Amino acid sequence: MNYTSQPYIKIREKLLAGELSVSSVVRYHLNQIQAHNKALNAFLEVYEDDAMARATLVDAKLKAGTAGKLAGLVVGIKDLLCYEGHHSYAGSKILESFKSSFSATAVKRLLDEDAIIIGRQNCDEFGMGSTNENSAYGAALNYANQAHVAGGSSGGSAVAVQAGMCQVSLGTDTGGSIRMPAAFCGVIGLKPTYGLVSRWGLIAYASSFDTIGPIANYVSDARLVLEVIKGDDGQDSTLSSSVPEAQKDKKRIAYIKEVVEHPSLQPQIKAAFEVQVENLKGLGYTVEAVDFPYIDQLLPTYYVLTTAESSSNLARFDGVKFGHRTANPVDLMQLYKRTRQEGFGEEVQRRIMLGTFVLSADYYDAYYTKAQKVRRLIQEKTLSILADYDFIISPTTSSTAYRVGEKTQDPIQMYLGDLFTVQANVAGVPGLSIPMGSDSTGLPMGFQLMTNPFQEDKMLDLGEKLYAYEG
Repeated sequence: MNYTSQPYIKIREKLLAGELSVSSVVRYHLNQIQAHNKALNAFLEVYEDDAMARATLVDAKLKAGTAGKLAGLVVGIKDLLCYEGHHSYAGSKILESFKSSFSATAVKRLLDEDAIIIGRQNCDEFGMGSTNENSAYGAALNYANQAHVAGGSSGGSAVAVQAGMCQVSLGTDTGGSIRMPAAFCGVIGLKPTYGLVSRWGLIAYASSFDTIGPIANYVSDARLVLEVIKGDDGQDSTLSSSVPEAQKDKKRIAYIKEVVEHPSLQPQIKAAFEVQVENLKGLGYTVEAVDFPYIDQLLPTYYVLTTAESSSNLARFDGVKFGHRTANPVDLMQLYKRTRQEGFGEEVQRRIMLGTFVLSADYYDAYYTKAQKVRRLIQEKTLSILADYDFIISPTTSSTAYRVGEKTQDPIQMYLGDLFTVQANVAGVPGLSIPMGSDSTGLPMGFQLMTNPFQEDKMLDLGEKLYAYEG
């Protein structure tokens, strides 16, 4: 039986009826990993013994009627999330020996509801990348075509769902790192509102941008996981203490003219987007173009601020307390320098240096302070559009998955791949990528929805109407 050909709620019905066992579900996914992971490089570590032992315990709970709401849901976690007693490398050599002493809130909440964590998934180093090629452990490859990337930074998480190696993955999104690989792999990717899901136990890249969210084959699975992982935990001071009531539908949807007319947009993606616009009109929505005057400021603002935050966050990795330590340094300064030079990859070093530059005394006001002001303008303009419209829609990415190696020699071209996704992170609003068919070469395309903060249910409702996974 293919356990990814139906949403979790259907599998749960069979588990509760005694027609299936959690052990058989877990074994199926372990077999899928065995069959595909060597080629795709989605999982860096598989917890086979742990997963089977937990499956036996959850089967006993099902028989006793005490199982949690995610009993039998098989989940993979991105290598940026801590899981007690397990390695968390952040896709980096600098954390190669690190084993976490606690679990991230999101991971713990899944375990508390009897989900099965099946393994640790490949990602760009510290979440810095759009293709998963910046991982110190090799790129995750696209199941649709292994000559193409899976997207990043949550590439392993997306391809694991795409190839049926788990039912759901827990990824992270700083500038599109859930939605972009979801689009490239033809699966669902949900970036929640900033402040809805605790970042406790997430190895930080840029703390005012990072979010944790699910990747799944079904909107209903993404919704269920979000319900479990969201909410205050007393550990993350940026969590919102109150969530507003659901807003009434205006039956109006906006798309940003400068995005849909962008010269980088692949013609087949534009054509598929126009079909979705017609689908929305068929659902009774008015769909209108709006102007967004800050389109050219989105990426510079994002990269100035995220590199600054990464420079600060990654200062803790110095070879003193945990992780990689260089051999035989002659003094403390050499310990720091050589450890970081040996442990960090090229892209991480580049972003740390950029961030250190924009935070320097001579350039702080010219770059960092100005970027914060522009961020506020972008947020205010985004929210002003969403005051008049239910959603802002766009293609998730301007192209389908790149060929392996296609963008690695030109970081600027790589950064441009985030153009359509970074707005949600800069503004702090939720975003959802759903599949939008495939291009003529069979590579998946993605359709993105953004809406007002904390209106995930409304966004997921529309996503479910627009997309029905056939298996």
